[in-house]
Order: sequence, then structure tokens, then C-alpha cells
Amino acid sequence: MAPKTEATKPKDAPKAADKWLTASLVDDAASVIAKVFDEAQRRDPAKRCKWVALVDGNCHQIDRIHKEAAARGIEVTVVVDWVHVLEYLWSAAWSFHSEGDPAAEDWVHDKAIQVLSGRASIVAASIRRKATTLRLDATTRKNADACADYLLAKAPYLDYPNALAKGWPIATGVIEGAVRHVVKDRMDITGARWGLPGAEAVLKVRALRTNGDWPGYWTFHLAAEHKRVHQSRYHADSTPRVA
Repeated sequence: MAPKTEATKPKDAPKAADKWLTASLVDDAASVIAKVFDEAQRRDPAKRCKWVALVDGNCHQIDRIHKEAAARGIEVTVVVDWVHVLEYLWSAAWSFHSEGDPAAEDWVHDKAIQVLSGRASIVAASIRRKATTLRLDATTRKNADACADYLLAKAPYLDYPNALAKGWPIATGVIEGAVRHVVKDRMDITGARWGLPGAEAVLKVRALRTNGDWPGYWTFHLAAEHKRVHQSRYHADSTPRVA
């Protein structure tokens, strides 16, 4: 977000470590979020770490996170993905600038820096005030109002100064990358047709491999198959009986 006039050298970004992925087509959001909490609790049973949930702004998702945390007696800080905020700002920019106007980039940059500085509510008010001052009609100002509404609604989760100061992630790039690798690279290939059971099984296997749990799972799988085939009830009850 550095100004164009400022010569900057990009710093090496931190790399995600100890990732654990899960995906489901049949379980609802509440069930998947509960699984995520289960894994987090397994890693931090004494609740010594600071828990942070990075989300894309979906209200139901945020609500489920709060309810799951409350049920377990855990304090979780929710942070809304910075990239989603930028998308709303860019959408609002075209309410005030013609398509392709280079000035739109400077406008977005200015508003983005303000949001990153913890002034999301002020930015929302200024966007709405500008639309009113310019007397934009309802259609033209629609995206500007949507951006202002979004910033105000998500203001409690836009404490980027605190997140950046503590080294927390504020963008879901690593999550989007995981979605592409685990889901889209296999499920979205040309000509593929899926039923829910088969697709769910493939997602589970891909998550297992990505998490590095395949060797342990395969050992379990072979043992389970051996028990099913050779130690079934049929074999256990097949000893001849004499009346």
C-alpha cells in the first residue's frame, strides 16, 4: 500500500506453518466450524494461545464462530479479510469516477490506508457524504452505499492496527490457495460429474494428503479392511455346530 512516489522493497512475507485443512460438501457451516474448533482445542487444550478467526465477512459464519467459542468458553478475535474490504472500496470508486479513470486508484489507496489505520467508520461516513454532495442518483450511488454499509456493519472486525501490530494475518490468501488446491484442482476439471458421496470422499482424501496424515490413515485403512474382510460376523459365526 506504499505510495507510487515511495521507493519500497517488498519484505519477505511470513509463510504459513502447521496448516490443517478440512472441506465438506455434505456438512453445514456449523459442523465444519465445530471441527475447526476441535482441532484448535486439540492443539491448545490449556487455552494459552490467542485465538484469531479470519473470515470473509459472511454473517452466518461469524455468528457460528461466536456461538462455538462461547459454548467452549474460548475468547476468539474475528478479523474480516482485508481483500474483501478492498473489493468494496474499488466498487465504490466507480460511483465517483468514470470507468478506467486513473484517479480511482489514488482514491482507493487513500481510503484503504484510512481503513488500515482503524478509521473504517469515518471512511464509511465520508463515502456517503460525498455521494450526497455530488447528488448522485440512486443507481449511481448504489455501490458507494453498499461499501459504506459493509464498513459500518463489519467495523468491530476491522481492527487492522491491532492485528498488524500483533502479527496476525489480515488476508485470506493462504485459505484461497488451499481452496484452489484441495477443491478446484480436482473437483472443477473439465467434464467431471460428481455425486455427493463420491465428491465428499475425494475431498476427505485430498485434505488428508495435504495435511500430511496419509501414512497414518493408510495404516488405519488397511487394518479396518482386514477386520471387515477377515474378522466379520460371518467368519466369527461360521464354526459348524452339532445339535
